[in-house]
Amino acid sequence: MRPTTAARLFTALVAGTGCRPDSAATAAKDSVELGRRETHLAGALARPDSGTARAAPLAKWVLANHLSEISGLALTSDGRLLTHGDESARVYELDYRRGRIGKQFKLGKELLRGDFEGITNANDTLFLIGSNGRLYQFQEGKNGDRVEYTSHDTRLKAECEFEGVAFDPAIHSLLLACKNVRTAGAIRDSLVIYRWKLPSGSDPHPTRLTVPLDRVIGPNGWKGLHPSDITVDPISGNYVLVAGPENALIEITPAGELVFARPLPAGLAHAEGVAITKDSILIISTEARPNKRAAVTLYRWP
Repeated sequence: MRPTTAARLFTALVAGTGCRPDSAATAAKDSVELGRRETHLAGALARPDSGTARAAPLAKWVLANHLSEISGLALTSDGRLLTHGDESARVYELDYRRGRIGKQFKLGKELLRGDFEGITNANDTLFLIGSNGRLYQFQEGKNGDRVEYTSHDTRLKAECEFEGVAFDPAIHSLLLACKNVRTAGAIRDSLVIYRWKLPSGSDPHPTRLTVPLDRVIGPNGWKGLHPSDITVDPISGNYVLVAGPENALIEITPAGELVFARPLPAGLAHAEGVAITKDSILIISTEARPNKRAAVTLYRWP
């Protein structure tokens, strides 16, 4: 079978150097390569969307070892992509159109450590979430900065293990995606998303969106559902989730109506982060696995 144009672009880009920090010694060579990558991606996006090519990646950026535990993704107001690792509050900027790591900055005078599972941008204020539901609020820093932060206890640790956070501008709230439900009752068999009203702490009783798992899973055959990240479609306002253990991609409305639930495209090792750009690019981060490097992969978003 002859590969699609998108698939040829994917192969050419992965065969290159992947993502790497800036270096003066390689600046000229990088400039040519990065320009070529940007041109290829622009060409792929400009071609008509037949609908059948959505499972073929537009580009895939293989990451350096220090991002082997890449977790959440967040887009800034001006369209730049931020990401972070799992065990330390170190934030990186990734040029997702050209596959190059830019600046990085850290939280705290001494690097903050924990189990960080997601990042989001809420009107130019950034939030990290820990698996225990604790939120860390901060402003974007410059390269090499150590930025101050404010910590907020959602008091939801006993109810959920969290893995993913997003911002819903329609209700000015953070969306906290529950990976593992810890409470008893019917909620245990539901997809659970908490809505945390901003400014943080202004509402001591966050609302909860629940969708029965059997409705979400449908004919997919998944034994459960353990979301890895959540984002908001900037066009429709719907909630889009990835679940690494099930290799699942789910879209629901803010009212909890299922739009679709289906397997992620083939070749994704373990999805950890998701973002959707204003020009309809689906970005998925995958952490490293045996014999597989961590990566950020781009697809068309309908």
